[in-house]
Order: sequence, then C-alpha cells, then structure tokens
Amino acid sequence: MVFVALANPAVVFGARSPAPERSRPPITALGAIVQLRGPSGCLVDRATRVRGCTPVRALRGPAPFLGSGAVAISRDGRNVYVASAASNAIAVFRRDPRAGKLTQSSGTAGCIAAKGASGCAKAIALGRPNSVAVSADGRNVYATSLSSDAVAIFHRKPSTGALTQARDGSGCVAHTATPSCVTGRALDGPDVLTLSRDGKNVYVGSFVGNAVAVFARNTTTGALTQPAGAVGCIAATAIEGCATGLALGAPEGMAVSADGNDVYVGTAVSNALLVFTRNTTTGALTQATDGTGCMVDRALAGCTTGVQLAGANAVTVSPDDGDVYVTSLTSNSVTSFTRTASTGQLAQQPGTSACAINVLAVGCSLGRALSAPEGIAVSPDGASVYAAAFTSGAIDVFNRNAGSGALMQKPRRAGCVTTSAAPDCTPARGLLGVSSVVVSPDGRNVYAAAFRSNAVTVFKRITKTVTRGKG
Repeated sequence: MVFVALANPAVVFGARSPAPERSRPPITALGAIVQLRGPSGCLVDRATRVRGCTPVRALRGPAPFLGSGAVAISRDGRNVYVASAASNAIAVFRRDPRAGKLTQSSGTAGCIAAKGASGCAKAIALGRPNSVAVSADGRNVYATSLSSDAVAIFHRKPSTGALTQARDGSGCVAHTATPSCVTGRALDGPDVLTLSRDGKNVYVGSFVGNAVAVFARNTTTGALTQPAGAVGCIAATAIEGCATGLALGAPEGMAVSADGNDVYVGTAVSNALLVFTRNTTTGALTQATDGTGCMVDRALAGCTTGVQLAGANAVTVSPDDGDVYVTSLTSNSVTSFTRTASTGQLAQQPGTSACAINVLAVGCSLGRALSAPEGIAVSPDGASVYAAAFTSGAIDVFNRNAGSGALMQKPRRAGCVTTSAAPDCTPARGLLGVSSVVVSPDGRNVYAAAFRSNAVTVFKRITKTVTRGKG
C-alpha cells in the first residue's frame, strides 16, 4: 500500500501581521448546527430523566449500536421516524417546517410498537428495530427488525404521518416462518435497508447473514416481493440460492446513487466498501471481480486496497452523485471516495482528503470527537457532511468542497457538538451514544438519535454565509 505523507498544519514564519478586520474575507458559517433552546432541543423517552428535554413515548434505545440508519425523514419534511430498539417500536414525530421542532401525537398516531405497548398502534415482526426508511412517494415506511429477522412494512398517512401495518402477509417479510408474515431469504440479523429513488426496489443488508437481500416494491401498495434464485440475494457464501459476492462480511451501511445505477454497501467485518451495479429495470445487483467491485483495508483477491476502512459502517452519496462517504467505526474515521457517474466506480480521494480520523495517522486529516463514528449524512445543498460518533457522544461537522468532494472538519467549536466533555466542541444535550443522523430535505435542520440518552436531538442548521463585521 502506498501512503501519502501526513500534511502538517501550515506555519508561516516572518508573515505580515493580520490585516484589519474590514479586509478579511467572509467567514462561512454554512452548515454549522445549533441545538434548539429548551425542551424543543431534545426529546427523551418519558421513563428517562433528562433536564430540559421533552418527554415522549416509545423512545427507549433508539439507534442501537447496530443502528446507523435509525432516523428517517419523509421527503415532504413533515415527519421524522425513529427506530427504538428497546421499545420494539417506531416513534412518529410531526415536524414544524419553519422552526424544525418535533411533536408527538397522542394515541396510536404517535408510534407503532410490538403488542401496541405505550399506547402505540400494534405492530408485528418489530423486535428490536434498528433501521428505518421512507419511500420517496411518502406512502410507506420500512424498518429492519434485528431480533425478528424481518423487514416490517407500514402504510403512512401523509396528512399525519401515522403508521399502520397489514396483517394479511403483506405487512412483513421474515427470515423464518412468522405469523402474518411472508418468508424471505438472506434476512438473518438485518441491520440496514434503503430504497431506490424510483421506488421500485428495497435493499436490505443482513449483518449476521453476511448478505444483501433484494426486493421488488409494488409502487401502489408498498408490498415487497423477493425474486427467486440468485436475483433475490447476494451472500458471502453460496447459501439459499443467492449469488456469491466479495467482502460481504456483516453489511452495516447502504446507499443507492441518485441516478439509480449503483448500490454501495459498507461491511463491518470485511472492512470494505462494496460497489454493486443495479439493473434499473429488474433491480438485480451484480458485483465486478476485477478490483472495481470492492475497496478493502487489506489486500483481498478481486478487490482494491484502500485506507482506514476497518469496521466500515454507514454509507452516503452526495446529492450531485459525485462522491461517496463512509464511516469506519474501528478506524475512527470518515473516508471519502470520488464516484465516476458513467460506471459507478470509486476512487479514494488523494492525499489527506482520503480520510479524517480521530488520531494522527499517515495519509489522513485529523478529526476531533470522532471516536466510533456510525451514522453519516450529507446536506441537500452538498455543502456539509455530518457524522454521528457513538463513543464521543458527538456530531462532527465537515465542510464539503463542491468541486473536489473533499471534506474538512469545521474549525474550533463549530466542528462538533457533544454531550461529553470536550473543550474544542460545542456542548449539547442528549447525545450519549449517538449513532444516527439525518438532514431535513429543506436543509434547515439536523436530527440525531442517541441510544444511551434515549433521545432525539434537534438542531437548526445555518444555511447562509456570514461575513465579519466592518469594525
């Protein structure tokens, strides 16, 4: 492996004194986040005592350690959904589009849970949900259930965001025979799921099964059907009639390109980022074996070697489809890749743009409060990237270069918000064990879920460039 020397911070000797304040260039605050004041800034499960936060239902253990995709927001921006593992529930929140505040409706409209606990609507196959996604048309919400080995399918009421689930077999797909569910393949320990933008397919990564399951989605009813044979799944070994793939140990992150041509998967045990070509007609996935189908942190036949991919976790694609970003939990890093639109192939960014890491490391820029990063999100304007760091109890804020796709953590306290003690970060409430983060479609807010705090935090995102005063 060829490493690029670590770039030291620039130090200029004999430089002129700083220019007067009025001649300094504008300072961009774009992308910085500020927690909403008072109870609007965090929502916690009503059994948890956190001063200054709003108590809600069905929010115990949101975004578990295997749960970097546990928060989702509808495309219309009206609702935020949170997978709460310890509550065996999906919490439903209404969003104020102007202020970004979240509120929970009373009764069954505010949550859906196994056995209807906490006054929620009743759900089936919702044991320890850990990932949630909303279809682009807003008609359905889908969730993986780790202990149920299942995908739960919900109908969404657009006017309220409330969820209901069918009991005729179309409301869930399970790995083994489960009452009121149909049986699917490659769903052993599902950890993450994502939908194609055209709404035709749902893809599920199974952490325990070392596989990706493929489903065709009925765009009218939201029901899922798994194709027969190798089209329906790809696994690390030839099991259940699945196709065989490379570096598929423990899929934990997944994203579909905006053009719908490619699916990218982060695998925690294989320490890899995988590239699958998607058939936009059938939804089938294929993986190249010539080195372009996977990027790994150590040499593996058929894959290309990259840097800082140990424990590869969440994956996201930039809005312009030009870049792919991955959190790597064991490496304590965010890694950056350039995407070629015509082929979907990836190349790791050069030099210190390749990765941001929690400690000094050859070939990476230095990140702060970036211990055990899990969730990751890019703002709709492409200007910012946010990473949720589980052990740091922090959200790290990165500026994204629109031209190159390179990331640089914001300087000083604007670069991170945290509940843990960190003098170079901004203090925040309710972020202990944060592992999932999402940006609203209008770019005005950032929402995160924290397992140990039993909380959802609410931030205002700065959307304008701020210029220094002319003192």
